[in-house]
Amino acid sequence: MAMTAAPTTAAPSTAASPTAAPTAAAPTAAAAIATASYASPLFHIQRPLNIFIAGGTGFVGRELAVRLVRRGHQLRVATRNAAHGDELLPLSSVEIREGNVYSVDFLRSCLDGCDVAINLVGALNPPGGAAAGLRRVHVQFTAALLAAIAEAGVPRLLQMSALNADAEHGASHYLRTKGEAEQLVRGSRERLDWTIFRPSVIFGPADSLTNRFAVLLRLTGGWLPLARARARFAPIHVGDVAEAFLRALAGGSTSRQTYELCGPDVLTLEQIVRLTAAAAQRSCHIWPLPDALAWLQGVAMQCVPGKPFSVDNYHSLLIDSVCRTSGCGELGIQPVSLCALAPLWLAPHSLAPQGEAPRG
Repeated sequence: MAMTAAPTTAAPSTAASPTAAPTAAAPTAAAAIATASYASPLFHIQRPLNIFIAGGTGFVGRELAVRLVRRGHQLRVATRNAAHGDELLPLSSVEIREGNVYSVDFLRSCLDGCDVAINLVGALNPPGGAAAGLRRVHVQFTAALLAAIAEAGVPRLLQMSALNADAEHGASHYLRTKGEAEQLVRGSRERLDWTIFRPSVIFGPADSLTNRFAVLLRLTGGWLPLARARARFAPIHVGDVAEAFLRALAGGSTSRQTYELCGPDVLTLEQIVRLTAAAAQRSCHIWPLPDALAWLQGVAMQCVPGKPFSVDNYHSLLIDSVCRTSGCGELGIQPVSLCALAPLWLAPHSLAPQGEAPRG
């Protein structure tokens, strides 16, 4: 499964397995969620939950897993490659399952005994071409997960989507397939309680945004032909995205809601690149490309190993990734600024982990 920004041997654990049968005195998942105490808008879970995460080995997944474990929850992470979960192995209450992540039977076994399912699966440029590859990752996987959730009787789902996701009018295959996945979630069985999150571009120490531009600036001596340089974003920190999931874990006022997640600063793509260059202490000379050349850049770069840019990415950039509503404000989150944090991992002598390719 391909993961973004984007989805491991079992981790040794001394904690109770999520499959363990509840004792007679333990509340059911539905009861735990229904009786969770409310402190606007954050819910305080009254007992540790058993949580399934798809995409838990990716950029957002690792951040969320750490925060969930710190709060005492038991996690089960599904992946097609056990090695991708190595960074989660030190977390004592994480169980990693390797298997065919598109198999309803495999997902059903992973969901047994879980109270909440979290779907973080996503890809920008998966194998198999934009249309087929993105449909498989976003739509077919979500359909399989919903079928498994129904069989397992899991009462709650938190779904990662994307800003501007729209099944009918999305500017790109990426945005249309994200929108189709949303439609599947909203049209699922009545007993399933869900919340959907639509972030703008996500940044952090291991992101594929600032780190990728930093590498490109180093390789080109600071000269960069840039597609859609004036496209606007509201970058949001990975920790703020993880916090949004945490605050919606129990449902309540977040039940059947969709939250747009944006950071405090609205920046053009050119500004993001220049900010990255300044934080990394590299020279920066940008050539904003006209749209025709930007499209040709996508044609050329989608043939390069790793697909650093594609025609579908170009189409996504035609729409500004800026929130219309403040999901962070509704959830009581004060998002942090890319301008303030970027030097922490981009500076030449930073000890923060550097970027890595999306994986799942």
